[in-house]
Amino acid sequence: MGGTERNYVTDAFDTNWIAPLGPHVNAFEEVLSDYLSKKDVSLETAVLTSGTAGIHLAMVMLDVKAGDYVICQSFTFCGTTNPIVYQGAIPVMVDSEPDTWNMNPEALREAIKDCLAKGKKPKAIMPVHLYGMPAKMDEINNIAAEYDIPVVEDAAEALGSTYKGKACGSLGKISILSFNGNKIITTSGGGALVSAHSEYVTKARFLSTQARDNAPHYQHSQIGYNYRMSNVLAGIGRGQMEVLDERVSQRRKNNIRYRDYFNRIAGIQFQNEPNDDYFSNYWLSAILVNPDETGGITREDIRLSLEAENIEARPLWKPMHMQPVFEGCLFYGDGTSARLFDQGLCLPSGSNLSMNDFERVFAVLERLFTK
Repeated sequence: MGGTERNYVTDAFDTNWIAPLGPHVNAFEEVLSDYLSKKDVSLETAVLTSGTAGIHLAMVMLDVKAGDYVICQSFTFCGTTNPIVYQGAIPVMVDSEPDTWNMNPEALREAIKDCLAKGKKPKAIMPVHLYGMPAKMDEINNIAAEYDIPVVEDAAEALGSTYKGKACGSLGKISILSFNGNKIITTSGGGALVSAHSEYVTKARFLSTQARDNAPHYQHSQIGYNYRMSNVLAGIGRGQMEVLDERVSQRRKNNIRYRDYFNRIAGIQFQNEPNDDYFSNYWLSAILVNPDETGGITREDIRLSLEAENIEARPLWKPMHMQPVFEGCLFYGDGTSARLFDQGLCLPSGSNLSMNDFERVFAVLERLFTK
């Protein structure tokens, strides 16, 4: 917490605005829209109970139905892919490219062509900015425009990141944010749907409050959802936005500390910004561990050595096409995401890591690599 969140929450209690409506909801949406908006495009925001809820509403609004194809990045968390299945649709998984670890544009094109050959035009394309690293959005958006397929940008991990000077969360027809407890800023649980198309945001607000018609009684002409953020949690979000830039700076400093340490150890590769077009918030500092160059030390050796000292590190996301729940799904790629999963590790990356914390981590690594 940054310090001012308590003031907004106290105000919510003092004014008795607890419900999933209220002045903090409106103000949080405004500050998010202002933060993400481009010079030539004004964005609108609907704050929700989760990023997954935002993706689900995007699927509903893009008329994704049972049997439809939706192309998604395989190397991601299940919150990206599960809402496709909520609609009874079929996820079409696309592999990563090695530069950003995100959706491979060449594999995307291959997937689209194959879907069209099967007589089914995909209803949407969902790239992800993995661990805060922007995807190759120009290439992805150009391919999407060529085939007239809307892009739903999963920016859940990338608030504070930019691509060619434009904020991640502003690069799709519909964009999604997450404020889950582990994200770079949090409302405990929460998310947002963002778009330059006001009709999507208006519809998201309508659907997320159970799709209640404009009538003095409760009347519903379509199915809605209980997805609207509460005024209390929006108050937390307002306070968190005041420290977002500081949090990005802290995460990037964490990343630099790890790079400085691993610089002398062979076989360790970081997730890197390919060039100056990419600015990552480095939400998580992620590495690849090549045992052929580390003297046989694997990512699991590092993870278990840290775990033995009560320090948590995790493997990278297991690609969705490798998950039991998506067994047999359509997949296009060359195995890059599988290799990243096999060798990848997310290091401790919290914004409040102290020098003592880093010394604990480095002491474990020193013993491991010296041995």
